[in-house]
Amino acid sequence: MQTFDWNRLSKQEQADALRRPALAQGGRDAQVADIIEKVRAGGDAALRELTRTLDKVELERLQLTEEDIAAAGSRVSEELKAAIELAIDNIEAFHRAQLPSPVVLDTKPGVRCELHYQPIEKVGLYVPGGSAPLVSTVMMLAIPARLAGCERVVLCSPPPVNDAIVYTARRCGVDAIYSLGGAQAVAALAYGTETVTKVDKIFGPGNAWVTEAKGQVSGDVDGAAIDMPAGPSEVLVIADESADAAFIASDLLSQAEHGPDSQVILVTPSRALAERVDAALAEQLAALSRADIARRALAESRTFICDDLAQAVAISNAYAPEHLIVQTEDPRALLPKLRNAGSIFLGAWTPESVGDYASGTNHTLPTYGYARTCSSLGLADYQRRYTVQELSPAGLQAIGPAVELLAATETLDAHKNAVSLRLAKLEKQA
Repeated sequence: MQTFDWNRLSKQEQADALRRPALAQGGRDAQVADIIEKVRAGGDAALRELTRTLDKVELERLQLTEEDIAAAGSRVSEELKAAIELAIDNIEAFHRAQLPSPVVLDTKPGVRCELHYQPIEKVGLYVPGGSAPLVSTVMMLAIPARLAGCERVVLCSPPPVNDAIVYTARRCGVDAIYSLGGAQAVAALAYGTETVTKVDKIFGPGNAWVTEAKGQVSGDVDGAAIDMPAGPSEVLVIADESADAAFIASDLLSQAEHGPDSQVILVTPSRALAERVDAALAEQLAALSRADIARRALAESRTFICDDLAQAVAISNAYAPEHLIVQTEDPRALLPKLRNAGSIFLGAWTPESVGDYASGTNHTLPTYGYARTCSSLGLADYQRRYTVQELSPAGLQAIGPAVELLAATETLDAHKNAVSLRLAKLEKQA
């Protein structure tokens, strides 16, 4: 990791040091647009051809059968099933507590306003496979969908779909599992094919191709909404002299191993701690199966030596990390001052890994600085809210004159007339 003395940097140098590595486009937008168009025009046949060309897999069928699902479940160990059950219990408890209640309020006598919630009807979940099949992502995406009451929940994962992903998807109430990955899977979910259900909203992480495809379909009125913008995984750790260097190193590496474009940051007023963390990183890195990936991520990562914890908080707020870990003597004391983080982990005994798997919070989080304006995934993302209003004659008489004046001020005569006609009728009936 590169080490910087924060207060020796100019304002511009500080801004540059906090800037994420640029996301290389490399003409990907045009290539993804071509894939999307092929799926829209060719449906299932195009999906088979794209999977053959891009994934080097010959698909026997796009959708897993009940026999496929049962066979996959039989190959998952009982030990892993028990771990999945523990995680499901905690994730379900935390998300069930997020179920909203309707709001019914009389703003004036005879003027009733209401707020109600409805589930999004059809949702699509994208779960990466490959070298790191994200079983946890199935739970994070499917459990709130079921609790929210979505009528149809479907899932795509690259072929061959990992057995644990299949088992967990069925356990969490997913209605259909498609053996599809990449931009073509996103296109299929957004526009539908003979086999794949067209959905209203797409959830889930993915590589640069998936991210680009999600962006493109979300900008098309005929496509689908998406959960949030996404970039590479990241973590920022605020630590003081009391922190355990080995713990910090393990947290930094847990994000660095996601991919070479991941970024990890340590902010501390203790140079001695930073040096101990560097030593611990070298020791732990050597034992990792994904050491090469983590090493490349660390090359683009930073340690900032600052004056005090107040300045550390300011640096974190400016960076807006996906994950924020606070390992200080009194971590909760900093919580009211912390802003712009996807999820916060307080104290030495709260590694980021627990949030990824089983504490109960959702691990689908805004990255790449989007934590300034976007929130962690929750039950509300699977619902839409709408308002209702109902006025009695007395209610219209109470607020109607104000509406007439406001509409006239905006020179919207028809708006004013809609009220005036009714008030005139009430006056005649009096």
